[in-house]
Order: sequence, then structure tokens, then C-alpha cells
Amino acid sequence: MVIDAHQHFWRFNPARDAWITDDMSAIRRDFLPGDLAPVLDACGVDATIAVQADQSEAETKFLLGLAEVNPRIAGVVGWVDLRAADVERRLEHFSHFNKLRGVRHIAQAEVDDRFLARPEFVRGVGHLKSFGLTYDILTFPRQLPAAIELVGKLPGQKFVVDHLAKPEIAAKKIEPWAKLIREIAVYSNVHCKLSGIVTEADWKNWKAADFEPYLDVVFDSFGPERLMFGSDWPVCLVAASYAQVKGIVESYVDLHAPMAKAAIFGENTATFYGLVRP
Repeated sequence: MVIDAHQHFWRFNPARDAWITDDMSAIRRDFLPGDLAPVLDACGVDATIAVQADQSEAETKFLLGLAEVNPRIAGVVGWVDLRAADVERRLEHFSHFNKLRGVRHIAQAEVDDRFLARPEFVRGVGHLKSFGLTYDILTFPRQLPAAIELVGKLPGQKFVVDHLAKPEIAAKKIEPWAKLIREIAVYSNVHCKLSGIVTEADWKNWKAADFEPYLDVVFDSFGPERLMFGSDWPVCLVAASYAQVKGIVESYVDLHAPMAKAAIFGENTATFYGLVRP
């Protein structure tokens, strides 16, 4: 199976979705499974992981509801308030939904760059393992030191870095991002999604070669066994089509790691999110 490890759905709400600015007009509308299905068909993708885009349990329930009636949604990464005193109770509640496979917090939006290392947040993430849930790390490079602290404190927890931790591709800047990626990759419980790169590049003028130095770093750091393809659809549409996004990663893998193609485009995602037994 070809599995997209990272995509989103929403019913557009201008107030809630204020992060979708005017220059992102291409995605200022609803995006639902019916919109994605023909794209998956055209690109040869069998299933997806739907990831939260709003910090609310309502968002988690919305995605789980879609997953319930859409078999191509193989899993959901939702949101639960991991800082809450009753976090175990909330996780227990959501544990009854088979397709909830992980949790994410939009840490990139937090003012405190050390948010992920706060004791109350580390405590909350520490409860995920007992419910069989993974944690998606969404940060900018400057927030990676806190992420490194978090994963170092929870060696038994499964983590995945979203969007290569958003390197500054448009500026062609690679350090200190590369150093920090190598540091977090030392932890064998941390994986990385090959996703979100087109939106970190020059939206109108990117070329495939722009991404190679960054892909080189994550392939060297994580190895193909801890990498997974993700489209970041529909966010990617501000800079590229789904087919273009898939093509960037596919071309790189075909050239540098052809024997790992099935793993990167499905098997690693299935294993990480518990869609199949490891």
C-alpha cells in the first residue's frame, strides 16, 4: 500500500483558520475527503493519515467522524490538551476510537520556544505510550532544542518530526537546522516525515534541486527506515500540486534509495502508526 503520512481536512472558518492568510487564497475553502479522493486515485495513493489543523477536541472528533465513513483514512492524528490535569481521562475517552493513532500540538505557534520541554507538557506526552499513541513534533528549527529535550526524557515514546522541522529552504539556509536534525535523529524512537517542504521554499519559483540538500541531511540522519512520505495536502497547494509534491520525493528516492521506496511510501507509516504489526 502507498500511504500518505500527512494530510488535512477542514470546513473553512475565517475566524478559526486565521493562519490561512490572504496570500494563501488557494486554500481558503473547504477541503474534505471527496476533494482528495480523485487526487489520490490519480497519484496512486491508497490511504492517508489525517492530521489535526486546529487545537481542539472538536477537531479530533471531526477527523474521527470522517475516518469512520471513509476507509481511505487509515488513521488520525488528533489534538488533546496534554497540559490538562485530566489528560489521562481524555486520552482514555479517545482510546475507544480505533483510528486515533497519534496526537499533535502546534508547537510552532507557541511564543515560548521551549514549550515542548515544559514539565507539564512532558508529563502529558508521557501518558501517550500507555494508550498506544504516537506524538507528531511540529516546530521551526529554533524550537528543535526543546524537542530534543522532550524526546530525551521519554525514550519509550514514538515521535515523528513533521515537515523536516521546517528548514529555511527559500533562504537556502541549512545551519543550525542540519546540526539540530542530526541531534534529534540520534534518538532511535524519532522518525521524520518527508512533507511540507514546498511551502518552505519560494512558492512561485522553486525547483526540485532546491530540496536536495535538506533531503540529503534527513536521509543521512534518520536512514530510510525512519522516513515516511507525506503530502501536507491541501496546504501544499499554495506552492505545488499533490502530484508535484509526490514527484519531488519520489525522484529523490528513485535516485538515492530505490530499495527503500516501498518502505518510505507506505510500510514505515503503517508500522509507525500501528496500522500493521511491526
